[in-house]
Amino acid sequence: MALASLSLLVRMQWLALALVPFLAACGAGPTASQGGVQSTRVARIPPTSPQRPVQGFRAAKVMNLPGLEAIIGNNAAGLARQLGEPRLDVIEGDARKLQFTGKACVLDVYLYPSRPGAEPTAAYVDARRESDGLDVDRAACVAALGKR
Repeated sequence: MALASLSLLVRMQWLALALVPFLAACGAGPTASQGGVQSTRVARIPPTSPQRPVQGFRAAKVMNLPGLEAIIGNNAAGLARQLGEPRLDVIEGDARKLQFTGKACVLDVYLYPSRPGAEPTAAYVDARRESDGLDVDRAACVAALGKR
């Protein structure tokens, strides 16, 4: 008989512990000090960054489009001579982004080293209108910025 009572007591304690989260949620409603305004509790989870194993150097794929021959493969100094001073110069690791602007468009040029320790050179170009961000022809944007 004592064993049956103990078993029943253990099951009741387990049930009570299982209900705690539900009961806690019931108590999260508005309080008098909140003036009847319902508040929502949001759990803040710190951001995590995926950890990728270092696999050594990987060369970037280089864009090959007509009209970009003077841009692709050029370094930052050469791009500045050709297009003027960049509005934005962002360096992240061994990569670099230069942004050039004009009346016609915004040109983003992405520079990556071709081998470990090499100076980054232009490998990819993106162009858009400043007014609405819609894509524009990359070569036409380069031509427009070069005529400033």
